[in-house]
Amino acid sequence: MWKISICFLSFIFLFFWSMLMFFSGIYFVLKDLVVFIEWEIFSLNGSGVVMTLLFDWMSLLFMSFVLFISSLVIFYSDEYMYGDEYINRFIILVLMFVLSMMFLIISPNLISILLGWDGLGLVSYCLVIYYQNVKSYNAGMLTALSNRIGDVALLMAIAWMLNFGGWNYIYYLDLMSGSNVSMIIGGLVVLAAMTKSAQIPFSSWLPAAMAAPTPVSALVHSSTLVTAGVYLLIRFNNIIVDNQLSSFLLLFAGLTMFMAGLGANFEYDLKKIIALSTLSQLGLMMSILSMGFPKLAFFHLLTHALFKALLFLCAGSIIHNMNNTQDIRYMGGLCNNMPLTCACFNISNLALCGMPFLAGFYSKDLILEVVMLSNLNMISFFLYFVSTGLTVCYTFRLIYYSMTGDFNFSCFHSLNDEGWIMLKGMLTLMSMAVLGGSMMSWLIFPSPSMICLPEGMKFLTILVSVVGGWVGYELSKFSLSYSMNSLNNYKLVSFVGSMWFMPFISTFVVNYLPLSMGKMVFKCSDQGWSEDWGGQMIYNSSSQFSNKIQLWQNNSLKIYLMGFILWVLMVVVLITL
Repeated sequence: MWKISICFLSFIFLFFWSMLMFFSGIYFVLKDLVVFIEWEIFSLNGSGVVMTLLFDWMSLLFMSFVLFISSLVIFYSDEYMYGDEYINRFIILVLMFVLSMMFLIISPNLISILLGWDGLGLVSYCLVIYYQNVKSYNAGMLTALSNRIGDVALLMAIAWMLNFGGWNYIYYLDLMSGSNVSMIIGGLVVLAAMTKSAQIPFSSWLPAAMAAPTPVSALVHSSTLVTAGVYLLIRFNNIIVDNQLSSFLLLFAGLTMFMAGLGANFEYDLKKIIALSTLSQLGLMMSILSMGFPKLAFFHLLTHALFKALLFLCAGSIIHNMNNTQDIRYMGGLCNNMPLTCACFNISNLALCGMPFLAGFYSKDLILEVVMLSNLNMISFFLYFVSTGLTVCYTFRLIYYSMTGDFNFSCFHSLNDEGWIMLKGMLTLMSMAVLGGSMMSWLIFPSPSMICLPEGMKFLTILVSVVGGWVGYELSKFSLSYSMNSLNNYKLVSFVGSMWFMPFISTFVVNYLPLSMGKMVFKCSDQGWSEDWGGQMIYNSSSQFSNKIQLWQNNSLKIYLMGFILWVLMVVVLITL
């Protein structure tokens, strides 16, 4: 009874706050309000320690989405994690995760942002290693070490902010732009955001973090951990666009988008395919952000959160029913046995592709049309549109493998749609994945801009999507046949399918070599010469001196006589000299 109550109570609490934040956000949009709340925690010798909170339409809407998705994820976990002995611990960890994200969203201060930023990193490590096995431990360590790079960059940005006399960056954004210091601070913030949002070359931790339970993956990949970097750059957008950082970020975000889309077409793990789709969408958000459209990036952030959370929850339901099997080659004909789950799964997949009038269409189509209007080079243009085609390609490949044909798992294995608690969470998110895009577009862009394009360019997005879907379908048929043509191009396939060897570089080259060198230095220096000439030598010499002094203090006549004789001999030697 207690297990049900903690999930249900958390769901009610988070859902209530989500609705409150959402309607407050609408009010703030309509009235164009921004509210700062300053709380002086204590004052010492005239120096006050002040906690500042920022409430504007952006922070309130983002918080409402995070709380809404996390409430449904916790509700879903009640059935998904059924039988787990430590479900209370799991729910508390998820709540701590959400709390850290809240801190990050409402902080206009780099120090309080660091509190939420580090909280996300620490709790994500605890959640990734939740299933305690070697694979989870390795994934957790990779996640933690990759994110530490960003934490250090943020700490250095805090140090550089002292040039402006305070850490409330929101006050200094206009003052910073154009100065050399802003270039350094902007560079450090971009580095921090790239690690948290898993851009190249820090991408390998994102698919590795799939070792966490599926509800956690739904939360992490939709609205919390990976979106923290995008949100931070939305706030720092003025500095990034004013300096030359935007072209650097555009290139790396475009490459991330392309690499993830290409890699997902060669992946067979259901959760990793969805993780790579998240990586692709993060690249899209980062690249449009670097072009100076923070509102568009934020709009896509919100719509993406809805259908990506739904996609993970559907994947979790399928994995749950298939006896914890994640390989899509074992699936097939799922729509016959799990019609409701498959309906939700397909709607979220189509929203990801940008199917007209679903949530993803409103943001993705707008982003691509703005890209066509912008003065953009050929490489970036190519990366945008080919990555969009690849998104549709791997989505149709996934649908082909899982929905069509015959069921490829154990012949007596039964599938059903009877997990009503999981289904309620999924159906609620499905309604938002259908309606959320239009609703948010009316809110964020009440007076839409006129986008006038030639007919060929206007239909380019739809053409790329259709071609991508067709290629995905054809590739699926080809790879399901008995021919082994992929082995003819084994090197190319292994390069593309392993995220351009980034996991290998991140683990063996970047982590293993510094760690082994660090161990050698530690053994040789810290536990070797520095001990021999430092602490140990001081200890040994002090011990010897104290023993001698102790002898002098024992009032022994022999020692006094010896001392007297030595003194006399020394005087005689000196006189004779």
